Amino acid sequence: MVHPEERACDRDSFTARALGILPSYNIYRETYALLRQSRQWSREELEAYQAKALSRLLDHAYENVPYYRRVFRERELVPADIATPADLALLPFLTREGLQNNLSDLKARNYPESAFEYVTTGGSTGIPVGFYYEKGASRAREWAFMKTQWDRVGYRFRDRCVILRGYIVGSPHSGVYWKKALFGRWLLMSSHCMTDENLPAYIDRIRKFRPRFIQAYPSMAVVLARYMVEHDVEPFPTVKAILCGSENLYPWQRSMLAEAFGCRVFSWYGNSEQTVLAGECEESTHYHIFPEYGIVELIGRDGRPVSGPGTMGEVVATNLTNYVCPLIRYRTMDLATEAEGPCACGRAYPLLKRVEGRVQDFIVTGKGELLSGITMNIDTDAFDNVKQFQFYQEKVGEVILNIVRKPAFSERDAEYLYHEASRSCGDDVAITIRYVESIPLTARGKYRYFVQNLPVRFGEREATKVEHTSPDIPA
Repeated sequence: MVHPEERACDRDSFTARALGILPSYNIYRETYALLRQSRQWSREELEAYQAKALSRLLDHAYENVPYYRRVFRERELVPADIATPADLALLPFLTREGLQNNLSDLKARNYPESAFEYVTTGGSTGIPVGFYYEKGASRAREWAFMKTQWDRVGYRFRDRCVILRGYIVGSPHSGVYWKKALFGRWLLMSSHCMTDENLPAYIDRIRKFRPRFIQAYPSMAVVLARYMVEHDVEPFPTVKAILCGSENLYPWQRSMLAEAFGCRVFSWYGNSEQTVLAGECEESTHYHIFPEYGIVELIGRDGRPVSGPGTMGEVVATNLTNYVCPLIRYRTMDLATEAEGPCACGRAYPLLKRVEGRVQDFIVTGKGELLSGITMNIDTDAFDNVKQFQFYQEKVGEVILNIVRKPAFSERDAEYLYHEASRSCGDDVAITIRYVESIPLTARGKYRYFVQNLPVRFGEREATKVEHTSPDIPA
């Protein structure tokens, strides 16, 4: 008779083959085993683990990474001078520009060239970035962390999942906008054909597939959810949770998804650079930062740590596992708010109350202040006759609201929409409504609800670089 744990290992190995991480399956298994154990550790045990992991990383970076050897010498430091995560303040921030300008010197010299996998971000912050993973190993570790997060809502390898994450599948002429993957367990659905004409076919296919989870960009899940709400489509009875990531999840999106799907909406936060990873738990919507993954600081506009829970700061993160291309005190250009702990779930992880979004997702008011889209009142009936919308800024204190109208949209709707948008943005932002035929997806299949064309920075000195520029508005 086969023991259940042996069956689980077989399923893990089976999934590892499909995900392309089989050569590093042992790394996945070891990481996953660590996380199942460390979730029960006390705060003191987690801090001790972080300190030890940081010490190993800094010793390695000093000995094998030219950029960090130079940084330490310029500051007359050695790794032993940084005994705790708090001591990281002795080292400078690594910006996206700094990463690009020093990329060759950030490669560890004690790894063969075959160990480096070049990766790029999508440039959603306005600065596309290239960096390196450890080939095979980085993705294997990432999958272990993601599986650990999804365990909290009951995810199992054998579960069927619908995937709405920017894939291009089929074509408008084929009439088929999906395909199966992972040995039939995943249904990859195209994000580029989700029109009102095609969505009934999407809904029918999902219902027949009987998924237990939907993995999605929030903006893509909302397209489906909005249609279901407007057309009184019943929720999918088999779906237990919506797994949202890779975009900020706004409160109005969470509400719409919960209404349409009638299940738990689970959100996680991370970045392509793999410097920070956090997710919700069974008990709350606070983001639980994995201390085994990296060290996270929240930095105010003065470059110093934020004053405490409830204060917004930029996420500065140090990955503890990527030795081929270490990123230490990396400025993510993401803004978040710290939460008070501990959480009722019992994990001793540091918490974020919310992730406010990318710096480039903020409106610059007439006074030069940053206005988060997460505070704006989008969940209002003023948008009932709007098919799509997008805020666009090219001048300080001025915002264009691009909207795609539904047939029922009237002058009264326009007045109401202007009033609500102006109220949300405040007196220091002038709103102009512009009617457009469509709002295109990004190259990665996402809807951007806000396009910022100003060179926004969160740091105090950098914030003065915001200028009254007038670049051409994209068609």
